[in-house]
Amino acid sequence: MSTSSRHFGLSKSKITSFEQCSKRLWLQTHRPGLAEVDLGAETRFAAGHEVGEAACALCPGGVMVEADPDLLAALEQTQELISSTLEAPLFEATFAHDGVLVRVDIMEPDSDGGWHVAEVKSSTSRKDYHVADLATQLWVLREAGVHVSSASIRHLNNQFLLAEEGLYDGAFVDTPSLDEAKIIAMRRPKLVAEIRAALAGPEPARDPGQHCSDPFPCEFLAYCSREIEPIRYPIASLPRTGKQLAAKWAERGVVELEDVPPGSFTNATHARIHQAILAGVPYHDENGARRIIDTWTYPRTYLDFETIAFALPRWLGTKPWEQVPFQFSAHIEDCEGQIVHREFLSLDGSDPRRACAEALVETIPNEGAVIAYNAAFERTCVLRLADRFPDLEKDLRAIASRIVDLLPVTREHWYHPDQHGSWSIKAVLPTISEQGDYSALRVSDGLAAQLAYLEAISPVTSLNRLAEIDRDLRTYGGKDTFAMIEVLRHLIGMN
Repeated sequence: MSTSSRHFGLSKSKITSFEQCSKRLWLQTHRPGLAEVDLGAETRFAAGHEVGEAACALCPGGVMVEADPDLLAALEQTQELISSTLEAPLFEATFAHDGVLVRVDIMEPDSDGGWHVAEVKSSTSRKDYHVADLATQLWVLREAGVHVSSASIRHLNNQFLLAEEGLYDGAFVDTPSLDEAKIIAMRRPKLVAEIRAALAGPEPARDPGQHCSDPFPCEFLAYCSREIEPIRYPIASLPRTGKQLAAKWAERGVVELEDVPPGSFTNATHARIHQAILAGVPYHDENGARRIIDTWTYPRTYLDFETIAFALPRWLGTKPWEQVPFQFSAHIEDCEGQIVHREFLSLDGSDPRRACAEALVETIPNEGAVIAYNAAFERTCVLRLADRFPDLEKDLRAIASRIVDLLPVTREHWYHPDQHGSWSIKAVLPTISEQGDYSALRVSDGLAAQLAYLEAISPVTSLNRLAEIDRDLRTYGGKDTFAMIEVLRHLIGMN
């Protein structure tokens, strides 16, 4: 055992980084200052910590291994606990082998003298890299002489409904993973040697690719892409199967859509994109769009929600990671083209659903189309509110029944090469409006809206800052729904 915690150079997270990309771990180790800021990292870490605490709380009598004053103390305490006659769950039990240190989320003693190891995750299903994390722990535990009789990924149960505030019995599911992890664990000694050799050498050479986002977005993507000549219209930008098509065309030395011969794509959407790029002008089927949109009756309500999702549900009747609306924006247009704006926003941290449901019923007209962009999301939000509040159910279901989707109409009848394969409203709007840029907004996308909400409900947020967040969220919500009006009018030739 090393005499100083600084000698524990590797961990399960570092091994995961290496398995994703050797260059990523090398940069994390030697040039961490090159990393881009990940705005959601702190929130994900906090969610993971909260989930871990809840999982431990469901194991009564457990002992937390403390890294106080350092990891050496955690190693020594773990050894004492493992060697004792104590039969209680251990949390963050700490082991090291060959310079690899692991802290095991939960270890539970079983009846035959072995241990069940649970790797706790905040997702609602087991992922491949979860098993790899578990494998690293099993290897170190085996070398430490610890008998592991069973092991699992303990993840959130997507069927769990919070019935009592703070009560999470049934919130976790164990997916047995010992056999799969054991196979991976056998290869850990060789992998660790490869990692050490890579870290001791020069910066690895590896071009950006699919591995840059699987299983995690890499914080060094901008650095690794700095000297690569950008592809103007990459084949990989084609929706759905673009990456597979890009791989096939790359075998012929073709990466640009402009270099693909005309008529090469059988998929109708791909063919439209390709034709627009070759022609250098947008594809626009105004008559086709009008045939659909003319059936949408007035008054037309353009509706968009902003939602927040917690790993552990906070409000009764919600599930892990359930999207709960805390804001909506609604632009309402009459048959003469007159438009009024209505909105709802809750930033006090309490359950926003009742107030949101009541505001919807009060705000949205009793007739006319309710227009959304990717309507499945808005419809789901409304129907969940209907399920939750029986006294408002009839009105809410009536709203849901009138929701129509602008996204597929846009996808079928408009494409500008500058969309780069995306029909998100933030990709489409700049191609049809000079007011399409979101970059000047302090809240400019859904993730930023969620982070703003979390900041707003924090007890340390000042009243002045809360007022700023309120204004920023209202500005963003209003822009999103007015953007739908601009897109719709452009599709039918009104702009």
